[in-house]
Amino acid sequence: MVCLGLALVSCGKEPVSIPTLRLSAADQAVCQRLVDALPDKLGGQSKRKTQPAAALGGAWGDPAFVAQCGADVPAGLTRTSGCTVADGVGWFVPTEQADDNSADAVMSTVGYRPILQLTVPAKYRGGDLAGALVELAPIVKKYLRLVHSCQ
Repeated sequence: MVCLGLALVSCGKEPVSIPTLRLSAADQAVCQRLVDALPDKLGGQSKRKTQPAAALGGAWGDPAFVAQCGADVPAGLTRTSGCTVADGVGWFVPTEQADDNSADAVMSTVGYRPILQLTVPAKYRGGDLAGALVELAPIVKKYLRLVHSCQ
């Protein structure tokens, strides 16, 4: 019976896969510093292992919040796009995702380079999401370069 308990504890959750992106050496260095500073908890959820080791991001909870540094500019984002501001950091959410709280959302920092993208499962849309954005704000402001403010 003790062995069964140990086996269950050691299994845990599978690592969350995060795509490996090709970045310039400068962006790679910035993203690595940001990833090293990611919190152990986000939106009340505990950090999970990610794969591959070279991926520049983090994951929390099940289903997982997934943050990835160095993401592309999201489709639909323009200089005049609206944004959600949390603790001074602007986040862009595509209109179709913003209007449907029952769907997952992919949020991207607005005006920062490199871009931090946060995939938010529908389960966390609401109170947990606002807290997560506020928790990420100091890290975004410290490690990413602000090139223009959100509208």
